[in-house]
This record gives sequence, structure tokens and C-alpha cells, in this order.
Amino acid sequence: MAAETTTVAAVVRALDGSQAVVEVETGGCGRCHEKGGCGGQQLTQMMCSSPKTYHVDNPAGAAIGDRVTIAIAAGAVRRSANLAYVFPVVGLIAGAGLGSWAAGDPGAMAGAVAGLAAAWFLARSRSNRGAGNHDIRPHIVSRS
Repeated sequence: MAAETTTVAAVVRALDGSQAVVEVETGGCGRCHEKGGCGGQQLTQMMCSSPKTYHVDNPAGAAIGDRVTIAIAAGAVRRSANLAYVFPVVGLIAGAGLGSWAAGDPGAMAGAVAGLAAAWFLARSRSNRGAGNHDIRPHIVSRS
């Protein structure tokens, strides 16, 4: 059974091998509060106001200037944000807490660094796990 996807319109701005660099004007599909919505619009509005460009797989063979529809697995943006932001913060705080409990202030500093490093390795291994799975990576599904 195929995973649920969210789609958004974009314009191809450049080509990079088997990928296309696309510009998304709205920052998402607008389904942030619906079941299956990825939350991408909220995230991009919070982070930047300039045009959003992304590298996506280009199995449709889109050319520069083509208007395309991009599909992304439901929840993929949220999972990526968790890997990039939540894991490191939790690792840092947990490491500092454990280090402080075990060895006071010096232990807290060492624990914070160790927790941050552990979270980084965990996030890296989890992100690499899905690297070969084209179903969960953003990709062009149609040209218009």
C-alpha cells in the first residue's frame, strides 16, 4: 500500500542531474491542520519569507520553466524538523542533566557535549535510513 502524500505546485528553476531545483511560492499545500498535512507551510513561514527553492527527484523529466506538481510523503517535513531540531536539543538537555547528576558542573558540560554528539549520530543514521526510499523523498509527479 502506498503512503499518503501531499502535493504542491512549483516551477522548475534549474536542473541538477536527476534532480530539479524547484521554487514553491506558497511554502506548502495549506493542509497543515488537516489529517495527513505535512506542516510545511507553517515551517517555511516561520523560517523565511523569500521564495523557497528545493532539490527534488525529477522522474517526470521536467525542464527549466515547467510548472510541476511535487509530492511529499505525509509527515515528512515534521519528521525532518524533529531530526534537525528536537533530537539535538533533547540530547543536549538529557546529557547535561545526567552529567550534572553524576559529576556536578563539569559533568554537566561534558554530558551536554556527549548528549549533543549522540543525538547528532542518531539523527544522521535515521536520516540515512530513508535515503534510498524514493517513496518518502519529494519528487515531481506531473508537469503542466
